[in-house]
Amino acid sequence: MKQVVQNYKSGELTVLDVPVPGCKPGGVLVRSAYSLISTGTELMKVSEAGMSMLGKARSRPDQVAKVMQSVATNGLPATYRKVMGKLDSYTPLGYSLCGVVEQVGTGIDEVKVGDLVACAGNEHALHAELNWVPKNLYTPVPDGLAPRHAAFGTVGSIALQGVRRGEPQLGDVALVIGLGLIGQLVVQLLAASGVRVVGADPDPERCELAARLGAATCGDPASAAVEAAVAELTGGHGVDQVYLAAGGGSNQPVELAARLSRDRGRVVDIGKCRLDLPWNAYYEKELDVRFSRSYGPGRYDPEYELEGRDYPIGYVRWTERRNLACFLDLLARGRVDVEPLVSHIADFDDAVETYQRLKEGELKAVAVLFRYPQQAVEAEAPVVAVPPVNVKRSPARPAKTPVRLAFVGAGNYATSMLLPHLAQRDGVELSTVVTTTALSAANAQRKFGFAEATTDLDAVLGDKSIDAVFVVTRHSSHAELTRRALLAGKAVFVEKPLALTEDELAGVLAAVEESGNDRLQVGFNRRFAPLLQEAGKRFGTRTGPASLRYLVNAGRLQHGSWYLQQGTEGSRFAGEGGHFIDTASWLLGADPVSVYAVTTSGTEGGGDIQAVLRYPDGSTATISYVTTGPAGFPKETLDLVADGKVLRLDDFVRASLYFEKSTAGHKRWVSSRLPKARDKGQEAELAAFIRAVRTGGPMPVPLESLVATTAATLAVQAGLVGGAPVTLARAR
Repeated sequence: MKQVVQNYKSGELTVLDVPVPGCKPGGVLVRSAYSLISTGTELMKVSEAGMSMLGKARSRPDQVAKVMQSVATNGLPATYRKVMGKLDSYTPLGYSLCGVVEQVGTGIDEVKVGDLVACAGNEHALHAELNWVPKNLYTPVPDGLAPRHAAFGTVGSIALQGVRRGEPQLGDVALVIGLGLIGQLVVQLLAASGVRVVGADPDPERCELAARLGAATCGDPASAAVEAAVAELTGGHGVDQVYLAAGGGSNQPVELAARLSRDRGRVVDIGKCRLDLPWNAYYEKELDVRFSRSYGPGRYDPEYELEGRDYPIGYVRWTERRNLACFLDLLARGRVDVEPLVSHIADFDDAVETYQRLKEGELKAVAVLFRYPQQAVEAEAPVVAVPPVNVKRSPARPAKTPVRLAFVGAGNYATSMLLPHLAQRDGVELSTVVTTTALSAANAQRKFGFAEATTDLDAVLGDKSIDAVFVVTRHSSHAELTRRALLAGKAVFVEKPLALTEDELAGVLAAVEESGNDRLQVGFNRRFAPLLQEAGKRFGTRTGPASLRYLVNAGRLQHGSWYLQQGTEGSRFAGEGGHFIDTASWLLGADPVSVYAVTTSGTEGGGDIQAVLRYPDGSTATISYVTTGPAGFPKETLDLVADGKVLRLDDFVRASLYFEKSTAGHKRWVSSRLPKARDKGQEAELAAFIRAVRTGGPMPVPLESLVATTAATLAVQAGLVGGAPVTLARAR
């Protein structure tokens, strides 16, 4: 097998053919999928190897002291031979990886061959195709977490242990000095803990990245901006904790920590920086200086790491392995995001070139991954991208009154659910209807009073008097028509789905970015339903994770329905499923981070679908989209359970709220039965859209939410095809 090694005497770095390690008892043999280069620790080691002997001695005074002791004990010749022999040997690199269990040693029963695991240790998680890893230095990877993200497990544990040593509390203010890989993770962990974070780093790109990942503000430690931010956030008292994640020989981080700490604050050293403590500054504030020892309790203890002897949880809550598992869980639940930290992914065969580019500064990176041959590892968990919304928004100009609308398409949904609400609305003019057949346009003109009917879409898009365009055509044309209307500068209302593929979604957002026009609404109407709005208000604000169940009794399609044309129009769920995902996300107040979907088989148009969506705070939403239920059963029933309360929605006819502390059968509130037909929110949604167009105000639903819901809908289809959980990867 191949392994990255270095000769510390000559500085030579190479990929060496070495024997495959044996699978000893008490551990597993792991074939690497991804391993992470620590751009701080490893590059420091690589740089030291390239120094002269005098330079090596200056950089490692601790080792020089050991050599001098050996000279006193064993004499100069023997010590010289010993030191030169050790220096002139290959040493390994790497300590954080993710891979697949290839062989299980005796005494191991919690993992099996084929399982994906994250591994730690500078002797066991090396940049090598195969590694033997003892029990306490690996942990299984949660379902749905991509291997390249799980490869961050060890460095994540280092950051997590550092945060634990600081003992942050809700509402604290913390300063993170050094925004490299560890510092960026510390920022996210603190932000996830309810701590306001100030970042300090001389690199403006790293400051910008930390701000995107949760820091309240960031700046150059040599500038006055950091001190001003600390003063503002703390009322002049100083930060509760300082986390030293910087390296190098400057004493500036230690001095800055003393200056910006509050009285009796805590200073936690995570990195390897100079620590000449200014006595007066630390004494006068009685600062508590703490060290964070690598991944957590168990590190450097051979009985724990090599022999697998765990510490009782009642005495040591967070060990190396528990920290590793905890960090992976945070990744899987979307509380920490490492994708923005991945600057480069290199093939393992290009390891030497990659190190050289990093050392010379040609490759500027926060984190670099080695990717190992794909045929040797388990397939990576599928990912659907949630593209970023990049737009330099042009100021939205208020429309004149009446607001002039054009409809592209006049099928059943448009004529039954949208146009009846618009035809009689004050301040609205139905200007033009565009269809592919002349007769359908004429029928819509006659029935709803459009001023014009045409089959010429270009003429409508070029008409500057038209304020907004409704796209209510077949699903396959939605993305392209939306793209064209946005580029024409129109506000757009498009019925679901917005897009049927990731490329179509990217095309719509490219039009937004090109035009500066983000005036877009997708017809996700259920969040506007008056009954659901009232029930949500009565439920109140959640304090804990929620479980949501949404049963959609969609029913069978008539033979010949264009919904069955999956090759061109997408699946039935792709066309309708966004309604239910949007409703769940609105109720839960967040966008999903992963989707797991399964289906039955044997029915025309696809089987019943069960889709489980996970959200950042641990909430889940299960959408059961069934086509085999009886026609007499309600189409949509929803239950939301959280904080000892249950919200129940019965097909937009009745809603109820149950509360465990209430009396009379625990029932707290029941709506009156609606006297008219079900109101699923179309009228309120249209009113909100028209109001936004007329006033120039924000669209009813943020574009980021529309994009996230569309991506989640696409992820359901990807999950059905791949048979595995799908991660929703958000670009930042």
